[in-house]
Amino acid sequence: MHKRKGYGFEERAVALPAVMAATALTVRPLLVRIVVQALQAIFVEGHHADKVVEQVLRQNPKAGRRDRAFIAETTYEIVRYFRLYSAILGVEPKTGEHFWQLVGVHLILRGYLSAEKVPLIAELRALHPDHVRQRAQQLARERVYRESIPDWLDALGQNQLGDRWEETLSWLNRPAPIVLRANRLKISREALQSRLKTEGVEVRPHGTADALVLMRRQNVFQTRAFREGLFEVQDYSSQQVAPFLEPLPGMRVVDACAGGGGKTLHLAALMEGKGTIIALDTLPWKLNELRARARRAAAHNIETRCIDGAKVIKRLYHSADRLLLDVPCSGLGVLRRNPDAKWKLTPDFIENLCQTQQHILQSYSPIVKVGGLMVYATCSLLPMENEQQVRSFLNSPSGQNFTLCAERTLWPQDEGFDGFYMALLRRER
Repeated sequence: MHKRKGYGFEERAVALPAVMAATALTVRPLLVRIVVQALQAIFVEGHHADKVVEQVLRQNPKAGRRDRAFIAETTYEIVRYFRLYSAILGVEPKTGEHFWQLVGVHLILRGYLSAEKVPLIAELRALHPDHVRQRAQQLARERVYRESIPDWLDALGQNQLGDRWEETLSWLNRPAPIVLRANRLKISREALQSRLKTEGVEVRPHGTADALVLMRRQNVFQTRAFREGLFEVQDYSSQQVAPFLEPLPGMRVVDACAGGGGKTLHLAALMEGKGTIIALDTLPWKLNELRARARRAAAHNIETRCIDGAKVIKRLYHSADRLLLDVPCSGLGVLRRNPDAKWKLTPDFIENLCQTQQHILQSYSPIVKVGGLMVYATCSLLPMENEQQVRSFLNSPSGQNFTLCAERTLWPQDEGFDGFYMALLRRER
C-alpha cells in the first residue's frame, strides 16, 4: 500500500515478541478469541492491521502488559505468515473456525501449545501438532511459503532485485525495532535517554544524531516525555531522509507529501525552528494531525496547505530552497511493520503508483529555486519506484534542469532497520 503517514508505520509498531515468550505457558482462550476477531477484521473486512490492533487494545484497557503483548504479537505474526499457515490448514480462512485454527497452527509452531494442551481448547481439537509441524517443514522448502508471500510479489522482487531479493525478503519478515528521535528543539539525545530512564524506558543510542532504540518494547506514548513533545517515534532509516536534504536555519522548505508530518517535524528540528516549512498534502485530516504534533513539538515554523487543486502547487513554483518529495509508494521496505500490505498490494496498484510518482516529480519539481535541492524518497526497495523513476525524470524535459548529486538505498539487512531509497538532485537552471 502507499505510506499511511497519518497513522504512520513509524508510530504504530506494537509487536512485542520478547514479552510474548513469557506468556508461552499460559495460552488463554479469551486472548485467542480476541486475536481471532482481529484477524477477521483484517482479512475478511479488509481493515489495516495496525489500526485493528490499536482498536483491539483500546477496547481491552484492563488487559495487562503480557496479555496486550500476546494479542499484538500473535496478530502480527499470523498476518506475516498468513500464506504458510493457510497452506498448512489446506483452506483459505474465512470463518471464525478457520481463524481459530490459524491461531492454533501459529501457537503449535512457536512451541506455545503441546499435543497435550491442544485438546483442552475446544476450537483447536481438529489440529494434530505432529501433522502441523511436518506440513510446515514440507512447505518451507519453497520460498513463497517459507517467507509467506504472494507468487506475483516474489517474482517481482526477484526480477527487480536479483540475488539481493532472498536476503532482503527474509529480513522483511523480522519484527522491526522501535526507534525514537529526540526532538532537539526541546532536548538533547543524552538528556532524553536519562529522562526516559526515570520513567522506566530503557533505550540505547544508535548512529551519530538523534536516534534511540528501545531495549524492550513498550508503550512509550503514555510517557510524560512523549506528552511534553521531547521525542517522536521514527525508524532510524526514516531519520536519514531529512538530513539528506541538507536543510539550514532560515531556509524556505517545502515538504510536498507531508502526511502526518514525521519528516516535517524532523526538518523543523534540523532548521532550529528558523525559516519556513510549508507542509502539503491532499488529505486535510493528515494536516490536522501534523498541526497537533507540531504544537506538541514546539515546531512553530510549519505552515500547512491542503492540495485541493493544481494552483496550490503552481503558486509555489521557484520559491523553495529545498523540496522534499516523500512520495506514495508500495511500502515494500516497511513490510516488517505493515505485513498486511503484501496481501493488499496488486500489480496494477504498483503500476499506478509508479505513474503517480512520476507525475509528482514532473509537477512539483519546479517548486525548487535555481541552485536549490530536491530529495525524492520512498520506503520501497523496487528500482521501478526508485532509480528508474529518477532516471526517467532526468531524461524528461522537466528533468533537464536538474543533476543527480547522490542517492542511497537503505536495506533492512544493513543495520536491521527499514528499507528506504532517497535521491538528492540540484536544480541548475
